[in-house]
Amino acid sequence: MSRPRWTRFARWLAAASLATVVVMPVQAVQPAHAAVKAAAAAADSAYVMGYFKESLNGSGNVNALHLALSTDGLEWTPLNNNEAVLTPTAGTKGIRDPYLHRLNDGTWVALATDIPKGGDFAKPNPNIHVWTSPDLVNWSADRLLNVNWTNPNSYSWAPAVHWDQGRQAYGITFSTVPQGGGHSVIAVVYTTGFVTTTAPETFFDGGPAGVIDSHVVTGVNGTNYLYFKDNATGGLSGARSTSLQPGSFTRYGSTLAANPCTEAPTLVKSLTSSTWQIWGDTFCPNARFDVWEGDLVSASWTKLDRKRYTAPVNAKHNTITTVTAAEYDRLAQRYGTTDRIRLKSYNFPGHFVRHANFDAGIAEQPSEPYQDTEWRLRPGLADAGSVSFESVSFPGHYLRHQGFQVKLALNDRTAQFAQDATFRREPGLADASWSSFRSLNYPTRYLRHAHLALRIDDMASAGDRADATLHVGH
Repeated sequence: MSRPRWTRFARWLAAASLATVVVMPVQAVQPAHAAVKAAAAAADSAYVMGYFKESLNGSGNVNALHLALSTDGLEWTPLNNNEAVLTPTAGTKGIRDPYLHRLNDGTWVALATDIPKGGDFAKPNPNIHVWTSPDLVNWSADRLLNVNWTNPNSYSWAPAVHWDQGRQAYGITFSTVPQGGGHSVIAVVYTTGFVTTTAPETFFDGGPAGVIDSHVVTGVNGTNYLYFKDNATGGLSGARSTSLQPGSFTRYGSTLAANPCTEAPTLVKSLTSSTWQIWGDTFCPNARFDVWEGDLVSASWTKLDRKRYTAPVNAKHNTITTVTAAEYDRLAQRYGTTDRIRLKSYNFPGHFVRHANFDAGIAEQPSEPYQDTEWRLRPGLADAGSVSFESVSFPGHYLRHQGFQVKLALNDRTAQFAQDATFRREPGLADASWSSFRSLNYPTRYLRHAHLALRIDDMASAGDRADATLHVGH
């Protein structure tokens, strides 16, 4: 559950008051077809990410569901040009903290917190959003599911789903302050059809500082794992249990945190190895992810260098799950991808090429205006086999060199401008899986950063070659 820092003290103090208890039965549906889900999972070959969006100054905030695709779980391509694919129409008409889950019959459910843009996080709300889909592209209408119906005077944040084999029902975990309590816990309700639920129970109580933002992974060598945000430590913590009984999970491992604002753990199993990843969102600075890789069973984690992964611009509180090749292709065909790129520095992790006051350089992300880091890769103005970089925020303006310094300038349609704004894309000088860009009209010089400014230079050292190596991504 990602939110600005100023709300956290109020959240920790929020407590539920007495409410009338009304028994609501779980809706009966046909038994789940676990074999169908297992077969689909076995065929998975790629990943889908769901998220909502926030930027540093709020100009990029969009409380709706966005999707992105990846073949390696690290470098992501936004769908629908990084615009929403599901816009909420129920409740507050805003969502945060989306969660995607493939059901046992092979269909899909998307859940999310019911909070609008600029909304009050601590405001009592027993509802979450629900969409269902047979194929990730044809979605039901948005509807509300009352998961906190015996405790309507508290919030219901960051829903997540797991299958409870013993109950033959789906568990929905979420963050709330239980009735009569004084701190947040991970609660759970059970459902079979995502229309009604059992009464909420405390799934995990992490102590008086409170815990929020849960992700449950089941059946890993006979053990179930829970990761959550621990307010006491300011980071992500784990717990495990051989059962899924509420209250049975005990802590293990150490805290993972890039800073005290780390939250929203997302666990991802590699499709190509036995390793796992934990993605953690942060709200200081806002709209940045940190990723750890390692072994879930032993809780042995190593923080990844930021040059190894790139989340979509302004993505917040993500959900990641695996998909088949057919699902990947269907999503890309239905929503399209994006024509916007970003250029990531090889030797300054987390830094991207951007313009500011028409000067060009690299800057750590996130930054504002965020659009100044986005480009359209065009056929070269002077050579269609090369490339030119057009600004997204200043259409018609391109990166060009003058006096070997690189600026953002309006295309004056002269031959000189076209030459200065055209670069030959080549394998990266420091890493052939990345890219380097050689000046068309100064063919011994490459686009590189020096003291964070962009220029074109001859390559005289390994440091120069690293400065001239960029990743073309999103």
